[in-house]
Amino acid sequence: MDINSKLPDVGITIFTIMSKLAAEHKAINLSQGFPDFSPHPDLVDLVSDAMRKGLNQYAPMQGVPELRRQIARKTAELYGAKIDAEKEVTVTSGATEALFAAISAVVHAGDEVIVIEPAFDSYVPAIALNQALPVFVPMTFPDYAIDWNRVASAVTGRTRLIILNSPHNPTGTTLTGEDISALRDITSGTDILVLSDEVYEHIIFDGRRHESLLRHPDLAGRTMVISSFGKTYHTTGWKIGYCVAPSRLTEEFQKVHQFLTFATNTPVQHAYAHIMKRRELYLGLAEFYQQKRDHFVALMKGSRFKPLPCTGTYFQMMDYSAITDEADVDFARRMTIEHGVAAIPPSVFYHDGRDHKVLRFCFAKSDQTLEQAAELLCRI
Repeated sequence: MDINSKLPDVGITIFTIMSKLAAEHKAINLSQGFPDFSPHPDLVDLVSDAMRKGLNQYAPMQGVPELRRQIARKTAELYGAKIDAEKEVTVTSGATEALFAAISAVVHAGDEVIVIEPAFDSYVPAIALNQALPVFVPMTFPDYAIDWNRVASAVTGRTRLIILNSPHNPTGTTLTGEDISALRDITSGTDILVLSDEVYEHIIFDGRRHESLLRHPDLAGRTMVISSFGKTYHTTGWKIGYCVAPSRLTEEFQKVHQFLTFATNTPVQHAYAHIMKRRELYLGLAEFYQQKRDHFVALMKGSRFKPLPCTGTYFQMMDYSAITDEADVDFARRMTIEHGVAAIPPSVFYHDGRDHKVLRFCFAKSDQTLEQAAELLCRI
């Protein structure tokens, strides 16, 4: 059968490849970004309670009303943004669906979309499927900062969208006030829209403030902000995210969303709506993961890996250039097979395979898992 592929250069994602390799060789999986510990037991009970109460049919396309109200309430408390829960919030079947819906809602054939690299791997396929053109701007290395002069130079009359991600996957860096000012300068007086991937919004370290674009009314007015309950509540497999955007953008977003999944898991939405009232669970997330970051980095001091700065997410980039000059894909594979620990090679997040001899490790794991992995890594 002759099929003209719409994504001829896309194969199986690196997350699937490395997790499969880890399982085959019984390696410790620090590659794919999911916790190896359970969510809060009360959250599990809330899902069961919702099911037993009969909340098992289609939810409203936009999301369960109480959950949207809780999202609006949290957004106002944390970022000072007054959000209309009815017109500016959409609950989605994961952040990946939200990202696809957002790009599809506003990008047309021939438009240009600025993508900061390394970039999470779902951005570019969504751009391609909408017949638009990604314009790549690499972060600086090794600090993984955005070069705003290069971003400004990349803007043309065809630029429709800029995609940002903070806290940033895979690098663990975060936007600063200076970044916000630079973005404002570039977009002011233009029709350029912004897609802000903020799924790790509560995982930010060292007393830093999460610079959500929702904090800044002039930027929020042109921005679709995506977040994820999976990252916040250790429930990545439940696949529920959401989009907050001005009503005009939300209207277009929902036109796409309703034909992707229409509605999202009903009992889980009700459970999240209840658990969100316990503010300490998301407000304490930064301290929880900072302890894990610090513990993992301390364990790795006896290794030949060099940690790069990590100010958010639950990923730690490690420079392995003192060990080998192998390509990161090759070393990640060999490390999994021969040394029993799986990590992600970040070159796959660059369109040109740019390789800085670093690996991305996920530290959203139990202390026991991190200690076992570090012991193996320190032997390399």
